[in-house]
Amino acid sequence: MIRQGIAIVYHSGYGHTGRQAEAVRAGVEEVDGVEAMLLTVDKVERHWDDLNAAQAIIFGSPTYMGSVSASFKAFQEATSHAVLARGYLWKDKIAAGFTTSGSRSGDKLSTLMQMVIFAAQHGMHWVGLDLPPANCSSTGSEEDLNRLGFWLGAAAQANTDEGPETAPPASDLATARHLGRRVALTTLQFVCGRDVNPFAHELAVHV
Repeated sequence: MIRQGIAIVYHSGYGHTGRQAEAVRAGVEEVDGVEAMLLTVDKVERHWDDLNAAQAIIFGSPTYMGSVSASFKAFQEATSHAVLARGYLWKDKIAAGFTTSGSRSGDKLSTLMQMVIFAAQHGMHWVGLDLPPANCSSTGSEEDLNRLGFWLGAAAQANTDEGPETAPPASDLATARHLGRRVALTTLQFVCGRDVNPFAHELAVHV
């Protein structure tokens, strides 16, 4: 069986988003038939070919001032020359995203929306989080998956006075792991469907 590559590209300023990225990778690796590559944005220059060859790319950034970090934004802008200028190289890849901030909301939705638009500019297919919002009733718990109630991607909250050894909490990391698994399964479904449908493959190659 050919193993499908899934890249996780992220920036982590204080280590919290790095913990989240590792959880996403763990979720990807729960699925047979895929392999995960964890890559920080500062190493991207040496790995453009690996990203171009991947069937899916999962993006991760902390939310700073209601936006992706400057380092992640620099990576986004670099793709204009390294990817788009060489052709629509990421067209029809699967995409997803995750983010962390110090507060429960922290305008993380803004960050995820920026990632969705970025993926759309590359012609990618975005995969959201298939979990209902949790911890929103008297029977809810901070231990619930998707306790922060996001749909576009995996969101995490990390106390600003805690290091990555203890933050984000286990429920947020489990949510990130769930996203990784979902992307892996979706990628396999997409690739298998494309392979058995010659017309779909023709569109992917020539449109």
